[in-house]
Amino acid sequence: MKKFLVSVAVAALAAPMFAQTTPARVAVIDVQKVLTQSTAGKAAYEKLKKVQDEKVERAKAMDEEMKKLDAEITAKRISLSEDKLAELQKQLAEKRINMQRYAQDADREIGEARDRELQALEAKIKPVIDTLGKEMGLAAIFNKFESGLVYASDAIDLTDTVIQRFNAASPATPAAKK
Repeated sequence: MKKFLVSVAVAALAAPMFAQTTPARVAVIDVQKVLTQSTAGKAAYEKLKKVQDEKVERAKAMDEEMKKLDAEITAKRISLSEDKLAELQKQLAEKRINMQRYAQDADREIGEARDRELQALEAKIKPVIDTLGKEMGLAAIFNKFESGLVYASDAIDLTDTVIQRFNAASPATPAAKK
């Protein structure tokens, strides 16, 4: 306990020395807002939405094929031989398995595409944030809602400034102009 108290006292005495040489200002950025309102973020969202929509359309087509086959089995159950009925039921089971595999693969592909887009955006936006932090003499910039932060004054929120500078630094893409 003594060591702890001594450490606290030393830190308290040393704090004024460090405060003079290190910036003590902090700021926050709502990263989600940057992603949804910046030109590059909107373009990435549209790109991901297109991939997801294509996967959903393919899944709907596969589901429709299964429904048709199931309806055929139900309608012809009485008139079909046992061998033909078993063959159709096997086809339906295979289609269900293929649908499950497709859904899993689609989820994985969409997740990977999202991760790639986010990494690309992060690589583009990091220099903007770094420059802004240096210009404003900030000691730290936090992700507003993912840092454990429970309150932040609007006065330290740089989100809109980051969006403006990020848009200015990023060339507009055709998808973002829509």
